[in-house]
Amino acid sequence: MSNIDKKALYNIGYGLYVITSQDAKRDNGMISNTVVQLSSEPLRIGVSINKCNYTHDTVRASCRMNVMMLTVDTPFKVFEEFGFRSGRDCDKFEGCSPNRSENGLVVLPKYINSYMSLEVVGYTDLGSHGLFICSVTEAEVVSDRPSMSYAHYHAHVKPKPKVEKTKSAGYVCTVCGYVHPEEPGDDFVCPICKHGADAFIPVADD
Repeated sequence: MSNIDKKALYNIGYGLYVITSQDAKRDNGMISNTVVQLSSEPLRIGVSINKCNYTHDTVRASCRMNVMMLTVDTPFKVFEEFGFRSGRDCDKFEGCSPNRSENGLVVLPKYINSYMSLEVVGYTDLGSHGLFICSVTEAEVVSDRPSMSYAHYHAHVKPKPKVEKTKSAGYVCTVCGYVHPEEPGDDFVCPICKHGADAFIPVADD
């Protein structure tokens, strides 16, 4: 059996995006690092979304979404707002009047350099995630600021987890800092950021 070190996956280059969608009552949004151009003729974009995320359900139902490319100026509060809360439980746009694209979905007014409006033309069940294959119905560049990479986020934006190091501290999620009291199993999903067991490391003893 081949040896698979999942840390090798951390070296794949990723960007960071906000995906917006709608349910029957309100707007919704989430953070994503899994957006890629699949082809140029016809122009197709692939967006992979964890099935645990409410956005997966809203996009599956409506067959449309907006994708915004975040810039290096994006503060951590944006990731808290769209990455650490579920649209099932809250209105992520409560109290604000955001911009909208031609398809009626939200476009963030700042911290982005471009956006695309997508229409779903295909779907593939990948197990933990669903892959949405999309056509582009609208696209616009709104800033010349550099895009934020996943590596930049980890190095310069995401706060370092503050964990009391004791023998019973357990395992900490390297993405959001959530501490699980015991070693997570292969099918474990972080209740905060929805990453899998491979994102957890033991909390070292002093």
